[in-house]
Parts: sequence; C-alpha cells; structure tokens
Amino acid sequence: MDALRVRPRFRLGPVVEWLVAALFLFATFAVGSLIFRELRPAAAPAAPLRALSQPIRSLVASTPPGVPARAVSVPVLPFIDNKEVRVGDTMAAVAEKLGRAAEVGEQQVDRGSFGERLTRFYDYAGSKFILVFEPAEQNGAFRVSGIYLP
Repeated sequence: MDALRVRPRFRLGPVVEWLVAALFLFATFAVGSLIFRELRPAAAPAAPLRALSQPIRSLVASTPPGVPARAVSVPVLPFIDNKEVRVGDTMAAVAEKLGRAAEVGEQQVDRGSFGERLTRFYDYAGSKFILVFEPAEQNGAFRVSGIYLP
C-alpha cells in the first residue's frame, strides 16, 4: 500500500510567481503615490501663530495711517515718459521729476522713526500712487521710504 500512496510534491514555482506579482503591485502603488504627491499643490508649512504674528505687527506698525489696507508696496515706479520714482529718492528729486501739479489731496503728517513722516498722494501720467517721505537719520533730508499703489 505504500507504493500506492503518492506523496504530493511541493512546487516552488507558483509561490515565486505570486511573490513577483505582489512586488509588482506594491511597486505600482508606490510609484502612483509619488506621482500623486507631486501633482497635489504643496501645503503651507505649519508655523506657530506667534512666529507669524510678529512680522505682521511690525508691517502694520510701519505703514502710515493714510495708506489703504490693501495697498501694494513697490520699490520702483516707472512711468510712460521714461521717468521713475525709486525708494531712496529725495523729496526735491521727486518734485523735479513729477512737478507739484501731480500732488492731489492733502499730505498727512505722522510720527516716523526719525521724526516726522509725510504721506503724499499723487496722480501722474494716469497712475495714482502714494509716496511716503521720511528722513533716514536724525535731522536728515526727507527721502522716499515707501511707494504704495492703492
């Protein structure tokens, strides 16, 4: 009877085939998740609220009260007639470039870092903008410290 009993042989082939198929499936999911992660928009890094509030407070404190809340600050303002106003220009240079006729409204005076700070409103060559003048040092000449587009 022992001769009639056939012992089943364990075949390694199908097990290897299943392992290879599982590895290919895993690799496919891994590559797909990498592609999906690259296509998603990047989330802003989490930062403590205290770290974010400090620069905002200093920015708000440095903006003159006459400037609208949504005004955009720019370092250079070019015009159509090849003139431009830059941060650092003196008040006399701005008056020479634009003329006093470009000023509209009343200038506002408030306290800056080194004394008075002047906020003037302009309309020149079809552009409306705001210039802030203040001295860069104690008893210094007034220079453009901010150019704002409302």
